[in-house]
Amino acid sequence: MKTASILLALLGVGLMTAVGVWLGAGAVFKAMLSVGAGGFALLVGWQLLCDGVLALAWRTSCPRSLLRIGIGRLLLSRMVREGAMTCLPFSQIGGILIGMRATGFGGAIAWPMAVAANVIDLTTEVIGQIAFVLLGLLFLLDRKPDTDLAGPLGLGMLLAVAAMAGFIWVQRGAGGLFRRLARSMGDRVAAPALRRSVLDGIDSLQSDLDAFYARPGRIAGGCLIHLTGWLGGAAWVWMAYRLLGAPVQIDTALAIEGAASGIMAVSFLVPGALGVQEAAYVALGSLFGLDPHLSFGLSLLRRARDLAIGAPVLLLWQWVELVRLRRGAKTVSQTA
Repeated sequence: MKTASILLALLGVGLMTAVGVWLGAGAVFKAMLSVGAGGFALLVGWQLLCDGVLALAWRTSCPRSLLRIGIGRLLLSRMVREGAMTCLPFSQIGGILIGMRATGFGGAIAWPMAVAANVIDLTTEVIGQIAFVLLGLLFLLDRKPDTDLAGPLGLGMLLAVAAMAGFIWVQRGAGGLFRRLARSMGDRVAAPALRRSVLDGIDSLQSDLDAFYARPGRIAGGCLIHLTGWLGGAAWVWMAYRLLGAPVQIDTALAIEGAASGIMAVSFLVPGALGVQEAAYVALGSLFGLDPHLSFGLSLLRRARDLAIGAPVLLLWQWVELVRLRRGAKTVSQTA
């Protein structure tokens, strides 16, 4: 998996470079610089607002009565997870694991609860994304009924719905399967104490997932708020195009962002959607008659926004981790 991610990342960088050379780097950067510092600050601020909405979606799905950490920790954990996905050379799976670590950092909650909470948040987020992509597809078909993208995107969404149904089914009843697997492997490779710890953790994880799903109204509310966050992403694309000088309408931005989100969702193994994001925005923008330089510039603005938010968050997280490790080492040395 690691080798595949590296190869996909290199291919993505190559595609991104090729598109940039084809369009002309000078024209692309000129378009980017046209937004100015104030415009870029507006785009970053809007994304931070969307991050707050997504943290609220997480809190709605996982109420304080079950997940005993504040919304500030949820916001930070989510930003660490997103920062790892967009700023580090990891696939989305690597970013998810880092987000789980950030959620349970410092022993705030047990690791089964941290895993369960992230699984629930990702589930409601993807359900909201599927609804958003379908909405974007409807606007795309309304504006461009003859587009060749409708078929592949529609098929992709059907597969995504089927995959999500299977994922939820696994969450609801996988505890017994994992216990049997752990027992069969543990008899050969694990000490009795470690095996018991793993089995207890699996039981806790299943119990935590069941507790979250016992509140279907909150799960539905989380999905709806996530959909609101995705719509906020479409508004970000609308603002970015406007700042770049393209007078797009909000329905056009929704169609472009909805279709682009669907394309990037099926390329989740490519770290940071390198190359895929650029190609998607250029192709979809051209479909609506937008200058490819502007669409490529929009993609680069999105990456610059992700770095402006993600890099400081990841540095802060690493600093907190380092302080904790030093305190732990100091405690061990004092008790030795």
